[in-house]
Amino acid sequence: MLASTGFASAADLPAKAAKAPADLPFFLVVDNRVTFSYIFSGTDPGVYSIRPDGTINGKTEKQVYSFTHFDAWAYGTNFFTISMFKSGHNDPASPCTNAGVVFNPGTLVATPADCAGATEIYGLFRSTFGWNEIFNTKAFSIGPLRNISFEVGMDANTENNFLAPAKRDVVAGLQFQFDLPYKGYFNVAPLVYWEFSNHVAFLQCGAGFNPGPAGVNCLSDGNTRFNPTWAVETNYYMDLGFLPPSLDYFSISGRAAWYGKKGNENAPLTGVFGGTPTAVEFNSEPIRLTMDVSKAIWGPKYSHFVDLWVAYRYWQNKFGLDHNNSVVCNVTPGVSNHSCTEESLYSGITVKF
Repeated sequence: MLASTGFASAADLPAKAAKAPADLPFFLVVDNRVTFSYIFSGTDPGVYSIRPDGTINGKTEKQVYSFTHFDAWAYGTNFFTISMFKSGHNDPASPCTNAGVVFNPGTLVATPADCAGATEIYGLFRSTFGWNEIFNTKAFSIGPLRNISFEVGMDANTENNFLAPAKRDVVAGLQFQFDLPYKGYFNVAPLVYWEFSNHVAFLQCGAGFNPGPAGVNCLSDGNTRFNPTWAVETNYYMDLGFLPPSLDYFSISGRAAWYGKKGNENAPLTGVFGGTPTAVEFNSEPIRLTMDVSKAIWGPKYSHFVDLWVAYRYWQNKFGLDHNNSVVCNVTPGVSNHSCTEESLYSGITVKF
């Protein structure tokens, strides 16, 4: 979900003067890409079904359609991505719910729903402002450290399943940019993270689950609100330059992010439906192997115009829900529904335009 696929970053650019020369374009780098990818065994917290043999199925495949923009200008970088996740039948679109799903008000039966899969839209942006550029200096380039930057950003999503989430969060902090061999980079950003709004349909007053009063056992609008907390986001990219020239079109990249505890999972409820404390969320794609197909076929002039890639994806305590204790993540105490930890192969094709 961060800039982990080999796009240029401020770390790839030399320190620049406080103002770009008049003959240079405002944007020094502009990179736009579209991607189709496939998550083989994704999850959605609280969404599961019971197989005919009684076992629990908390996994769902997801098709992902993404647009990504990256640019670099005189003072920093901007990264924006928006993705549409189309789930399989195990994560059905509302008003359909799976048998056994924690949000299903109906009777538990062993027949999974055969409805259209839910559609999620998720977008985020991150912008950096380099200290070397702002202060017209190279003082923040020391050894492998290329630059220090201010960083700001925001995430937002919506999904048409029964839960109907609508996450909104902001981040702000610093980014430290380090060089890696073969023109690679490693970025680490300690941040303040505030998820100031989300939506949980079954918490809404009048939804048929929770009696009033509002603010104690139900929420008048179904919108949860959390406390500011800490976060650390990292990403890296490196060409496999040690390979022979006949194989010099492979690269690796990845990302990892930690988000601190943000309060009660159903905050600001204080009654019996207040829920359990949130846990530290770990969202990662530790490694992605990319083949630069366009370079292999048409030569270096067309580098990264078409990329094929395969990755490993791991996401624990998804959206901060404690996979060990949350009622959303367990059928009964100690019996997981396997919906709050995502571990999957992830593969796709990216085209630059």
